Amino acid sequence: MSAAPDSRYAVLFEPLEIGPRELPNRFFQVPYLPGFTASGRPRVNAAHRAVKAEGGWGAVCTEWCMVAPDADPAPEQASTLLDDADERNLASWCAQVQAHGALAGIELAHDGANAGGESSRWPAVAPSQLRSDAWLFSEATPKEMERADIERIQAAWAAAAARAVRAGFDIVYVYGAASMLPMQFLSPFTNKRTDGYGGSFENRARFWLETLEAVRGAVAGRAVVAARIGVDQLGPSGLGVEEVSRLVGLADPLVDLWDVNVGGLANSDMDLTPSRVFEEGYSLQWTTRIKAATRKPLVTVGRLTNADLMADLVRQGKVDIIGAARPSIADPFLPAKVRAGRFEDIRECIGSNHCALKATTGHLACSQNATAGEEHRRGWHPERFPRLADTSPPVAVIGAGPAGLECAKVLGRRGMELVHMVDAEREMGGHLGWFGRLPGFQPWLRLVDYRRTQIEKLPGVTFVPGTRLEVEDVLDYGASIVVCATGSRWSADGINLLTHAPIPGAGAGLAHVLTPEQIVVEGKRPPGPEVVIYDCEGYLTGLGIAQFLQREGCRPTIVTPVHEAGAHAFHSGEGPVMRREVHAAGGAFRHGLRLVGIEPGGARCEDEFGGAVEIDADAVVLVTQRLSEDRLYRDLLADPDRLAAAGIEAVYRAGDCVAPRLLPDAIFDGHRLAMEIDGPDPATPQPLRRDDEEPPTYPDGPGAGIGREALGLGTAG
Repeated sequence: MSAAPDSRYAVLFEPLEIGPRELPNRFFQVPYLPGFTASGRPRVNAAHRAVKAEGGWGAVCTEWCMVAPDADPAPEQASTLLDDADERNLASWCAQVQAHGALAGIELAHDGANAGGESSRWPAVAPSQLRSDAWLFSEATPKEMERADIERIQAAWAAAAARAVRAGFDIVYVYGAASMLPMQFLSPFTNKRTDGYGGSFENRARFWLETLEAVRGAVAGRAVVAARIGVDQLGPSGLGVEEVSRLVGLADPLVDLWDVNVGGLANSDMDLTPSRVFEEGYSLQWTTRIKAATRKPLVTVGRLTNADLMADLVRQGKVDIIGAARPSIADPFLPAKVRAGRFEDIRECIGSNHCALKATTGHLACSQNATAGEEHRRGWHPERFPRLADTSPPVAVIGAGPAGLECAKVLGRRGMELVHMVDAEREMGGHLGWFGRLPGFQPWLRLVDYRRTQIEKLPGVTFVPGTRLEVEDVLDYGASIVVCATGSRWSADGINLLTHAPIPGAGAGLAHVLTPEQIVVEGKRPPGPEVVIYDCEGYLTGLGIAQFLQREGCRPTIVTPVHEAGAHAFHSGEGPVMRREVHAAGGAFRHGLRLVGIEPGGARCEDEFGGAVEIDADAVVLVTQRLSEDRLYRDLLADPDRLAAAGIEAVYRAGDCVAPRLLPDAIFDGHRLAMEIDGPDPATPQPLRRDDEEPPTYPDGPGAGIGREALGLGTAG
């Protein structure tokens, strides 16, 4: 039997009737794209979702599941439910999720004008022949839908819903948020029709209402009919709370569950709410107002990780169900840990949005949870770890940054009896220790806080602070296994992606040339207020340093060789907002310029046509390329005989010491090394399990980590 939750949180574990189904609790993993599809890679996807059901989420949903060929969102990765093969794959997906007692939901969708069509080669269709404002997803102009197109897509939606019921799904979505086809009909920004599907609000709502009616008929009371709708507060669509509430009122008899979020594709930073920009629950000020328009249960999101806030929202009747995408990725066992009162064991989402960035560009990754997306193909589980056959070899992990922290934690979870994590600094964190001091990035330090708490619980792991180890120190330390997790540094000579060479006039020790670490860690300041920040990273560091220096009274000009500063942060949602903040505080931007020389008093640049551009500046900050701090690793390997004489059996490296990468990649690297340290070649990742191979079985037992009994879940079944 599951242990009873603390009375403060009991409301979160009350069941709720939703149409023909009962939700076992108030935790709902809403649909999101992981970069691998439930129809194309069902075992990878199902294992990723099923672990959430195991962790206590009452409902678990797929990603976008397209109902027709012209819904194709490529290059985005979405599922399809078009034929018998899709139905079979999704039936297997359902079974794995439902085995843990959760309801299985499917998000049936059509991209409309946003459809890229790169895979299907079908033209996009839309209410009117207007290009999507989500230019990233499609550069094509859509076909204006004829009546036959409307009827075809509504019939396809109903057919997909019927297939979903046969596959075993408990919840079937008609998805309209994020500027999908139903919202394109509803919005006067995208709908310029003059027939019965355009003009008045009632006409623009007709496509959505007819589609809901068709789906409800196909489902015939055998599954919950859910609708997801977005309250768009920043984009040009003009669909605010009043308009959305009006649609909800019209559609309420056809819907069993409303799923409400904010924003569209063109302003997705509203929905993603990165912690750098938005506080937890920021969107609730709009989404909870929809509750007054419906008599049906309402689920909403908001990067909710605080159990007290969750319970208050349900208790006060502002929402009925707590929805989550990112928090469920960071900790699939969040509900179980809340129920058991193990709040210190929750891997709280840091809101970095690396999950969205990675899923959009490849395969899901999470800064907090290295196992996300690896449940099937690597056999990893977020809470259970295979015990090492030999736990006696002493291990020295040198470096307490993200990779070192994760490696030491996992080695401890695997039962290693003597792990010393040694760092030259007094505190854990590595580069996050200073990056977290940039304006707004303090929530990222939760990554360090969680690992510190877990490591303190592990009897075999000890943190040794304020100790810098050189080669002789390592040889004398007594370790059998050495892991160099010594991180990386920003290049002081400006080596960059354009020339692969230093920038003339750059160099360490110059008063007018600085790196991010020199500014934040060493306290070095520009000799005057006018500062050029040369951003070749294209992510967050240049923008963050600009804001840090603005607080010091400097006037930064961000120079970048690409089309915009922080361009890579489009996918994670910080870039547009941070640029606006830098601009509002007096900062300037110069795009498409290459820095070709630095001298006291200025920076020499070239534009894309080779024209000379001079910028007056008191200092230049180089955000060009990070270089691995791997000297210790290389020096240790230089003399194998001395290693053997010292009893060191193996030397590995992890994280940025291997190659500077994004935060979730460093975490992954430390985790992977610890999970494969007893393999044939720990330095080289083991082959991935194919989707058609049998799924893994997860270990349990002594040293395995947090098991079901400890979390109050009872035995598996």
